[in-house]
Formats: sequence, C-alpha cells, structure tokens
Amino acid sequence: MNVSILFDNFGMYMDGFYHTLLASVIALAGSFVLGVAVAVMRITVFKPLQWLGTVYVEFIRNIPLLLITFVFYFGLPNAGLRLDGFQAGTVALTIYTSAFIAEAIRAGIQSVSKGQMEAARSSGFTYSQAMLHIILPQAIKIVIPPLGNQFLNLVKNSSILGVVAGLDLMYQADLVSSSTLVVFDVYIFVALFYLVLTIPLSIGVNYLEKRLEKSY
Repeated sequence: MNVSILFDNFGMYMDGFYHTLLASVIALAGSFVLGVAVAVMRITVFKPLQWLGTVYVEFIRNIPLLLITFVFYFGLPNAGLRLDGFQAGTVALTIYTSAFIAEAIRAGIQSVSKGQMEAARSSGFTYSQAMLHIILPQAIKIVIPPLGNQFLNLVKNSSILGVVAGLDLMYQADLVSSSTLVVFDVYIFVALFYLVLTIPLSIGVNYLEKRLEKSY
C-alpha cells in the first residue's frame, strides 16, 4: 500500500472527512427530531396524522436513498430551489434515516405500558406533556440499540454525497483517484477514515446500552 497517496493528498482527505462528519452530525440531529415527530404521529389517536405518518414511513423506507438525493439535487431546481451537493445529500440523508428512526421509536413507545399514559392523564398531564415527559424518555431508552445501528448506518450512508459532488470523503477520493490513477490504495484510506468515525460511535452506543441495563 502506497502511504504517500495519503500524505500527498492529506488536505483533500481531511476536507472530505470534515464534510462527512458535518453531514453526519446534521443528519443525525435532524433525523432524530423528525423521526420522533413521525413516530408520535403514527401512534396518535388523531387518524389523519396517523395516516400521514404511516404514508411517510412506508414511502421513504421503500425507495432508494440515491433516488431521494437525486430528487433534491436535480428535481428541486425545476421548482426554483437549488441546493448544492452537500445540502441535497444531507437533506436526503436526514429524511431517509428519519423513517427508520421513526419505526424504532414507535416500537419503543408501544412497548411502554399503556398504564403510564393513563396515570399521567389522570394526574393532570395533557397528552403532549405525558408523551414528552413520561413516555418518550422511556421509549428512547428501550430502543437505544436499534437507534445506535441507525446512526452507524447514517454515517456510512453519508457516502451518497459523493454522487452529487457533496465534498465528502468519497467525492475527494474520486478526485484523488482520477489525478493519481490509483484506485485501491485511495479507497483503503477512505475506509480507514470511516472507521475513525464509526468505531467510537459503536463503542459509545455499547457503553450507553450497558449503562442503561444497569439502571434497569
């Protein structure tokens, strides 16, 4: 393996690493908030919201992430809204991941005893207050493992930005490969950069899971 490929193009690798990390953090926060909102919609007693949440999840989960990215990158300009590759890829990543997070959180909410909601309502809480302060905290603790898996998938799926010139690791690696005419070594180093992101996240999720098990 030619290590000089890494050192000679270290600035490009780091630029790609920065944009991959930034897109992952933004999409992680956005998909979690959106996923929680959709999960609550799916279990609400208000049927139109429940139907809307179900349609959102089933539609987004069953189409490719690449297609969603193309809609935002190539489709929105036809509606007068132009996003660059980084913006389009990050928004697509957020929306795609939120559908899977919504399903995980919905399962967590449904695993919480219905008596919890009834007790909260009888104590004077509104439905929203009971959901926010009592049900959701318990549900999120329960689904930490699947949420952690979705966050890991999100980091790896961020490579979709490379398809639309999103300045991420894959995009920078393509530039390095085309300029050096080296393929294998270039992408091995990309894999190492991804491991720098995913391994600490995996360790953190496992640690948090064990802490929650002790608290139970």
